[in-house]
Amino acid sequence: MKVYDEVNNLAKAIKESREYLEYKSIKDEIFADPNMKSKVEEFEKIRYEEQLLAIQGERQSQEKMEKLKELYEILVQNEKVKDFFDKEVRFNVMMADVNKAIGEAIKDVLS
Repeated sequence: MKVYDEVNNLAKAIKESREYLEYKSIKDEIFADPNMKSKVEEFEKIRYEEQLLAIQGERQSQEKMEKLKELYEILVQNEKVKDFFDKEVRFNVMMADVNKAIGEAIKDVLS
C-alpha cells in the first residue's frame, strides 16, 4: 500500500536527517560515560514526571522543580551535555513539525 511505502520513506528520511544523526551521535557519546548517563537519566526522569503532572493538570512539585533546575545548571556546565540538550531540542522540534503536518492532513476526520 502506498501509505506504508511513504511511511517507510519518511522513517528513512528522519534517520538520515542532520537532526537525528547529530542527536544520536552526541547521545551515544554522553551515554558511553556511565556517570554522565546516570546524571542525564536522573534529570530526564524528573523532567518527564513533572511534564506528566502538567499534562494531567496537577500541581507540579516545587521541590522537584528546584531539583530539576539545579541538575540542569550543573549538567550544562559540561559543553557536551549542553550540546546534547540543544540537539535534543532540535530533533524534538523536527518530530513535532512532522506530527503537526500529519495531523493537519487528517484533521477533517479527527474532529
